[in-house]
Amino acid sequence: MQTSETVNRKTAMPWAHLRLPPFPQVALKVLQAVNSENVALPKLCELISADPAFAAEVLTVANSALYCPRYPSGSILQAVTVLGANTLQGMCITVGVRAYLGKTMSEPAMRGLWRHNLATALIAEQIGAHGIGDKNIAYTAGILHDMGRIALAVIQPKKYAEMLNAYRGAPVGLLEDERALFGKDHCETGKQLVKEWKLPTSFAAAVSGHHEPRRTDGAWDLAELTKVSCRMADVAGFPACAGCETAEYGELLEQLPARERRLFHSELEPLSAEIAAAIKAVEAL
Repeated sequence: MQTSETVNRKTAMPWAHLRLPPFPQVALKVLQAVNSENVALPKLCELISADPAFAAEVLTVANSALYCPRYPSGSILQAVTVLGANTLQGMCITVGVRAYLGKTMSEPAMRGLWRHNLATALIAEQIGAHGIGDKNIAYTAGILHDMGRIALAVIQPKKYAEMLNAYRGAPVGLLEDERALFGKDHCETGKQLVKEWKLPTSFAAAVSGHHEPRRTDGAWDLAELTKVSCRMADVAGFPACAGCETAEYGELLEQLPARERRLFHSELEPLSAEIAAAIKAVEAL
């Protein structure tokens, strides 16, 4: 009799055979630089400006309604100075993810993935702002959390879109379908990407564990914040796929620490409207 572990060993695809397309290198270099100690702002500007098209889009996003700058930035240096390195980190990954999806964004299911990712990041940022953590790191974890899913989707966009459109059930159930299609699920793929990109292990935990049950010991860290933010994005109207089951909003609020819960949206409708407006601002660029 075959165990599930035996089946997984047989179906698992070697990482080198997955043939993932490369992620925009400028975004990765900025992400790595910000996570190193004592990074100089001119160095960040130099990295971004090395790719004029990428720099132009970063500047456009920096001046958009998403960030609501008091004074428009006319250069990457101004944007970095005004927004700060940690905000720039999340912004560059956001621009990178959108570029990574490219033409597949014309497919509704792929656009849904993009919106779920961005909604998770925006919610994580808000929760992080009300707690003791760094809201910008929380945003980056949110935008990275489904990077594995987006990478798999880019390999075979049509088949992945068909899988999403046909699926009905709890979000975690999609992992089995992904393993059947690719030999790996998006949590495993995302964790490996974080390792290859030499990012902090805190991001690896957020990426690989966002479909795991809430911890029962009351611990609260970046991984737990990302987990709740992902599920809130689902219930706020931005699920990874239309057939995914969602939790009750009140139930998710109870999973937040007392301070975050007290300061966060007590009702779902204002949160949904705010996230929808932010996503619309980005997509209008």
